[in-house]
This record gives sequence, structure tokens and C-alpha cells, in this order.
Amino acid sequence: MLGFLTVAFCVAAGVSALITPVVRHFAPALGLIDLPGHRKVHVLPTPRGGGIGIFLGVLIPVIVVVALTVLPIRERIPQLQEIFSTLQISRLMGQVLAIAIGAVVLFLTGLADDRWNLSWKLRLGLQLSVALGVVLAGVRATVFISQPWVGFAMTVLWIIVLTNAMNFLDNMDALSSGIGLIASLLFSAILVLMVRTPTVTFALPLVLLAGSLSGFLVWNKPPASIFMGDCGSNLIGFLLATLTVSGTFYESTGSRHVMLAPLCVMAVPLYDFCTVILIRLSQGRSPFHGDKSHFSHRLVELGLSPAHAVLTIHLTTLMTGLGGLLLYKVPDWTGAALVAGLIFCVLSVIAILETVGRRSVNVMQGTLAGLKASGESAGPG
Repeated sequence: MLGFLTVAFCVAAGVSALITPVVRHFAPALGLIDLPGHRKVHVLPTPRGGGIGIFLGVLIPVIVVVALTVLPIRERIPQLQEIFSTLQISRLMGQVLAIAIGAVVLFLTGLADDRWNLSWKLRLGLQLSVALGVVLAGVRATVFISQPWVGFAMTVLWIIVLTNAMNFLDNMDALSSGIGLIASLLFSAILVLMVRTPTVTFALPLVLLAGSLSGFLVWNKPPASIFMGDCGSNLIGFLLATLTVSGTFYESTGSRHVMLAPLCVMAVPLYDFCTVILIRLSQGRSPFHGDKSHFSHRLVELGLSPAHAVLTIHLTTLMTGLGGLLLYKVPDWTGAALVAGLIFCVLSVIAILETVGRRSVNVMQGTLAGLKASGESAGPG
């Protein structure tokens, strides 16, 4: 099975790496250009729409897998029969189709936003509709509570928050794509290590997503020659949200403390999402009004280069994600509480350091501005 997943990863990476430069070439003709602005880091017009390469990097291998399940060649190769028996795609076809349709809808929504700059209300409405649709189709977290509406509401909220969190993170070269790569690899490792047959089904698309993001990063690494755009960030966030729900909460049995694993892996995107919302609301602005209040921007304000800020966030994501993996090695809620407490302390230390650091920078800038103003008023002496 690991060999099959490795091949799937490489195929997705190759497809994405080959298609992305083609998208970059045609992006200007399609109107997919990200212009510089006061809330942007880049200073030159840059093609966007790289999410098309990511999307096709996942879609084309999926089509191949589906074709292999129905073509006679499957019966002639025992290894394929064993792999598809393990995947149990037919048993979970309802959830798989719901996730696939939702991914296509949100990908197209993001692509339209990249081209025509849709209103945030329309985008949020479509996200809510898709989230409700996939949850009604059975993609739902039980969270081990008897009242079904609790899992229903939490799953809808999880999908919307994570979709927008990945969109928020798409503000520097390789940031959102790198976090998506780390998260998808960690989640797929979790699902495989759980050794529960149904979850392996959802490990496959996560591996395909990871491979596709690896191919895209060839062109998105600093200095990026193409951005993924909302079509890419919407796709990544939605797939991570739905596939983790289907994999982690597929059954109401098992170790209940592992429900914290998705929160651990996605701790940094959630931290960025929550802090950005709080900053914008505290300043009396719309939560969906773009600015430079993101975690990455705040690190740059402290003196880090954009590349080092991105690397810092990637390493922090990996650190909290490894905590998610560790949850499967602890026997009870006591161990899970220690892991969750460790991750909470890490994020708290980051919050304290960046808050104090930003205040110090602001005070220093104010002092320098005051000295400059006083020097100018004194005139030549």
C-alpha cells in the first residue's frame, strides 16, 4: 500500500509541475494577474491561477484510479485487486462523490474570484452551501456526542473556517502551499498509522494533494513566478477539512482523544485566522477586508525576511502537527491533555513574543520619527 501511495504522490507531483508553467504562460490572457498593492508583498505583477495546476494534479490521478477500478486490467493484476480491496472506494462512494463535487464548486468559485474579484458575501454563501451539502451527504464529525446536530454544526463550521484560514495564509511565496503540503502529509500519515481500513481511502486523496502541492512549489518557491490564487487556497482548505473529518471521525468508536489531532495539525492556520479576525474587528474593520495583519506580516514587522517568516511558520506547523501524530501514541485523555497543553504553550509564547516585539518596533519607530521631526524643526545650525 505504501508503494502505491508513493507512486500516487510522484504522479500528482509530476502532473502539477508540468501544468503549472502552462497556466503561468496563459494567465495574462485569462486575466489572472495579481497586481501589487499596499497590502501585497510582491512589487511586480505576477500571474496567478496556479491552483489550476494543483487541481489537475489531484484530478488526473483520481481519474486514472477510477478507470482502474472499472477496467478489466484490474482483474489481471493481483496487486491492484489487493490495493482496491483495501481502499474500499465503492463502500464510501457517497462521501467521496460529495467531497469531489464540493471541491470542484469551491475551486471554480475561487477561480471566478481570481478573475472577477467576487464579493466576500457571495463567496461565504457558496462556502456555506457546499459545507451544508457535504455534511448532509454524510461527511460529518460525530465528536462522540449523541446529539447529531452538534456534529453537524461543528463540521460545517470546521469546513468554512479551514477553507478561509488557508485563504488567509496565501499572502507570501510558498506559505499556504507549504503548510498544505505539511498538513496533508501529516494527515495521511495519521490515517495510515491508525490501521483502520476505511481511513486509508481518505489517505489517498491527501497523498495526491501533497504531491500536487510539491509540484506547484517548484514554481511557487521564493521568488515565486506564479501564485495559487483563491482557486488553490479554497481547494486546499476544503480538502483538508473534509478529508480529515471523514478519516478521523469515520466511526464513533476508538480512542476519543484523537479528535484533537486535526486541531493540532492545523493549529497555526487557525491561530492566524483567529488573530487576524480579532485584529480587524478591534480596529473596526470588516474581518474579510485584506490587510497586512497576518502572522507572516507580523513576523516581517519584527525584522524577519519574508523567506525566514515563511520558514518559521512552516516549522511551527510541523511542530504542532507532530503533536497530532503523538496523540495516537498516548493511551488516554491525560496524555492528550499534555500534548494539547504543549501546543497551547507554544502558540502562547509566539503570541507574547510577537505582541511585545511589535510594540517595541512601534515605539522605536515613533521615537525615530520624533527625533527626525525635532531635527528638521531646529534647522541647520
